Amino acid sequence: MREADESRARRPEDRKAEEARLLTTNIPAGARLIVLDERGKTMGSEAFAADLGTARDSGAPAFVLLIGGADGIDPELRAKASLVLAFGAMTWPHQLVRIMAAEQIYRAITILSGHPYHRV
Repeated sequence: MREADESRARRPEDRKAEEARLLTTNIPAGARLIVLDERGKTMGSEAFAADLGTARDSGAPAFVLLIGGADGIDPELRAKASLVLAFGAMTWPHQLVRIMAAEQIYRAITILSGHPYHRV
């Protein structure tokens, strides 16, 4: 996990652009970029697992789940994402989103491996 400091720019657009530049430097070449955004697509755990499995099987060298700053994600960075995902329409604190993302990644791995952790 890598964390970027929040921008101190005055305008929200400038803060998002500055944060996007900083975040982009931490995205490995060829990585599958998943942006977490309240306006993104909602999907169930099995669909998320299938999406990760497809990317894995196509040779994605890395996965990046990106959580934006308080002002959101810069539109140019959001446009680079393979998937824009929402954990519902509500806004969640970053610390909670990290836990929710970690749990869903673990759940996806168990689904893909056929482990009984995920029950419908």
